[in-house]
Amino acid sequence: MRNDIEKVLKTKEEIQDMVKLLGEQISKDYIGKIPVLICILKGGIVFLSDLMKNITIHVELDFMSLSSYGDSTKSSGVVRIKKDIDVDISNRDVIIVEDIVDSGLTLKYLDEYFMQHNPASVKICTLLDKPKAHKIDIKIDYTGFEVGNEFVVGYGLDYAQKYRNLPYIGILKKEIYS
Repeated sequence: MRNDIEKVLKTKEEIQDMVKLLGEQISKDYIGKIPVLICILKGGIVFLSDLMKNITIHVELDFMSLSSYGDSTKSSGVVRIKKDIDVDISNRDVIIVEDIVDSGLTLKYLDEYFMQHNPASVKICTLLDKPKAHKIDIKIDYTGFEVGNEFVVGYGLDYAQKYRNLPYIGILKKEIYS
């Protein structure tokens, strides 16, 4: 797998340091509350696993599975719910946990979808943000790292369901996906 990576963008250690900072900030921001962390599967699971270990307050977990990519490197722009949340989020503080914000269209869809359930608040926590790829204006409340428009894999991020298990984030060689 390492031979398919053009460049390591974020090492395992850099990721762990950032996840710790994000967990500490969420813990401070939600003292006295029990937020619901909603992980967007599959990519967000590695990030969620480490993030929740760094949050020092009670949290509740739930998961959603959405589709807008398939095996492509670009979002189709059409979001389809494959697995919905099970927890009642009315009057609850919700934190969407994402691996990466690319176009922002999926998060816009999720924000509108969750608002129909009358939550107390909805915040977004992402490990990676690609601001140059945003197609809409989106407010991200907790961002780990900003990255360029490269195609990145590792630490939960995939290409055609591969590379998720890399402990770092790297740029995939173009010949792998073109």
